[in-house]
Amino acid sequence: MRSSFLIGAMAMLPVCVAAQEPLSAIDWLSQSVRENSVLTRPTDAFEDNAPVSEGVNTDEIVVTPLDQIKKDAVGLLPASVSGLPPGFWGDTPGPVLQELIAQQSTDSLPEIQRLLYTILLAELDAPISLGSGSDVLLARIDKLLDLGALEQAQALLERAGPTEAEIFRRWFDVSLLTGREDFACKAMAAAPGFAPTLQARVFCLARNGDWNAAALTLATGESLGFITQDEADLLAWFLDPGLFEDHPDLPQPARLTPLVFTMREAIAQPRPTGQLPRAFLFADLRPSSAWRGQIVAAERLVRAGAIETGTLIHLYTAKKPAASGGVWDRAEAIQAFDVALLSGDTAMIGNTLKPAFLAMETVKLEVPFARMFGDRLVGLDLPAGQRDIGLTISLLSDGYETAPRLFEPETDTELFVLGLAQGRLGGKEPPKGALGAAISDAFRKPLPSGQMFDLLQQNRLGEAVLRAMLLLQNEAQADPGDIQTALATFRAVGLEEEARRVAIQLILLERRG
Repeated sequence: MRSSFLIGAMAMLPVCVAAQEPLSAIDWLSQSVRENSVLTRPTDAFEDNAPVSEGVNTDEIVVTPLDQIKKDAVGLLPASVSGLPPGFWGDTPGPVLQELIAQQSTDSLPEIQRLLYTILLAELDAPISLGSGSDVLLARIDKLLDLGALEQAQALLERAGPTEAEIFRRWFDVSLLTGREDFACKAMAAAPGFAPTLQARVFCLARNGDWNAAALTLATGESLGFITQDEADLLAWFLDPGLFEDHPDLPQPARLTPLVFTMREAIAQPRPTGQLPRAFLFADLRPSSAWRGQIVAAERLVRAGAIETGTLIHLYTAKKPAASGGVWDRAEAIQAFDVALLSGDTAMIGNTLKPAFLAMETVKLEVPFARMFGDRLVGLDLPAGQRDIGLTISLLSDGYETAPRLFEPETDTELFVLGLAQGRLGGKEPPKGALGAAISDAFRKPLPSGQMFDLLQQNRLGEAVLRAMLLLQNEAQADPGDIQTALATFRAVGLEEEARRVAIQLILLERRG
């Protein structure tokens, strides 16, 4: 039995050698699987046995069977939900879209971030592509992973189906990071179209309870040079932690991947210094993690739009802070505000509202806070000293259009912002300075001639929107001309509400630079 397994393991080694070549996806993905070179197309386990024409292979012609749906068209949000037309990508080539999606910021204005999620998750007609028809899908998934949006990425991957090695590889890693490693390993074993690397095979054999086969595969790979010394040390420790009880900690990995991270967490090895990629933070949301770690992880993920704000509020209010400063001050402020809301005491709400909002401001969570609590503050007779905070929260919430009915403007800036909320700027003076002038011009003048105008004329709507989003990466510190062009572009393509909310956030959140 051991001999037959050794033969099987050695038969896989050439595949594993190829898997060590650099890959073009985000640099922390595990090199866990590779499409089996023996197979010319996905196995019956993943498709409906539809007949596939071989077509004619030339440099000029690409043949796609009519019964195949390009994965680039897969999404979670139908047009009725996303509000984007099916032909959003228009005539823009897929490689251009890949690059523009990769360039999108993961720490932009909240409304730009929300628009990015809509684009990443929308069902849209596949763009022009000369490749596999899944390159733009992979770019969308990689951006979701950069944002830490594991649940959204996993749903999109499963909707697309793991019929290609690069899709399966991402699904495998997401499953590791969400604590579904046993399911991932069983799926890998049931997918003969993909050959696991030796490192992934050792891990999965161990997770499936075949410790002897895992140890034999490790020894074979190490002796033949297909598993490095550092990898072998980690795998050996993972297979039998008891042998290393008195050993010093393993050195920090040169490249932290979900596979390496999962094994190191399992054997309680220290994490690398500095901030982890957001996708790795899901491990800290588990109940077994320290309370402080849960809160810090949730703050980063909520700021990126990856998880619901309610998750963070639940964590803030889970226990009584045992210390002060930083995280604990924020938890204490939110707890006091939450108790006030539950009591319904307007005076208590007024006294706790400002400290809670300012606490959220320190971690750039004003908009999630406003969206969470804005509706519950509507109509409350807040003390005079809380009026400005109440107005700001109302304008940053999803009910921003009701603010003009609740607050009488006291300054020209307030009059202008309340006009933005209603889409009525006639006769209202913008805030002094270049930012106010740029916003005013965007809503009072048509889209000027230039790149964005040309893109819309060329049926490249999606490209124009993505480029407009990039113009706002520096938020209120962006070039005023870029701000005007971006907002005017949104309005020209029908994203009027998004343009208004972005403009309001540019004015109210002008805090950086």
